[in-house]
Amino acid sequence: MLKITNLYLVSIVIPCRNEEKFIAKCLDSIINNDYPKENLEVLIIDGISEDKTRQIVDEYIKQYSFIRLLDNPNRFSPSALNIGIKNAKGDIIVRLDAHATYEKDYISKCVSYMDKYEADNVGGRMMTISGNNTLVGKAIVLALSHRFGVGNSYFRIGSKEPKFVDTVPFGCYKKEVFEKIGLFNENLIRNQDIEFNLRLKKSGGKILLVPDIVSYYYARSDLKNLFMQNFKNGLWVIYSNRFAKAPFSWRHLIPYIFVSSLVGSLFLSIFWIPFLYLFLMIILVYLTANVFFSLNISLKNGMKLFPFIIISFFVLHFSYGLGSIRGLMKLITPSKIRM
Repeated sequence: MLKITNLYLVSIVIPCRNEEKFIAKCLDSIINNDYPKENLEVLIIDGISEDKTRQIVDEYIKQYSFIRLLDNPNRFSPSALNIGIKNAKGDIIVRLDAHATYEKDYISKCVSYMDKYEADNVGGRMMTISGNNTLVGKAIVLALSHRFGVGNSYFRIGSKEPKFVDTVPFGCYKKEVFEKIGLFNENLIRNQDIEFNLRLKKSGGKILLVPDIVSYYYARSDLKNLFMQNFKNGLWVIYSNRFAKAPFSWRHLIPYIFVSSLVGSLFLSIFWIPFLYLFLMIILVYLTANVFFSLNISLKNGMKLFPFIIISFFVLHFSYGLGSIRGLMKLITPSKIRM
């Protein structure tokens, strides 16, 4: 176990809105962290919640003097992050999520590895857990944790040892990073972490992923919500280009290329029949790969999950790709996008 050589003042910044189901679990996991509480402050930036989030947070504030509640009139996450950073007193800023919980050594390991590797941002593996115990919920978790589902997203699929990457979730940043390259882009309702970390790398910064730094994220537990979440993620990975230069990695374009090739070949088959064969070939290759990986996962986790994993992969890939196509349409038209 690494020792903390420098006891920095650490500011935890948590954007949230309508998180009454998860905010208490999140705060409990932070309170149970082994980092000294006299060197810790927790800033919860609330986007004018309409449920009981604020009341729950107020109860924690009465018990713990290091917890504060700030308002985010703009409601969206990048605005909340910037409000938190501007109000943070710490030398280290840890950007956490209300929809997740964290191992008891999360903060101390982030700080220790930051010193050891002289990194500008440190994060770990995000373990996806289901919001319910249904077969669909379990299948979604497995799809989101497999390379076929999320590519080389190491914070999801894991790594055997610490490695420098292009982005991490729930990052631990040196405050000087924000003074050097600026704050989060408030035009990016989604994708702001990816864009910021790519900007950090381009400036010469180092982003470290450490596999034994662990958080737990509650996944969408039904196919409808999975579709909507990934559709919006796919939309914003393309639409973000209106507000930032190349705010993504090339791996984020794979679902867009895949779904576009299907739509394009099917459309062109109206005019030339060989494109229909191309369409069918792409479908066949995809289904073969989907069935292969779904079967492999099911053999390890239970064959009852087999059809649900196939569907989860399908929804995950197609929703993201369709969202990216929608993002491109919005990018080339002047209309304002509605979220």
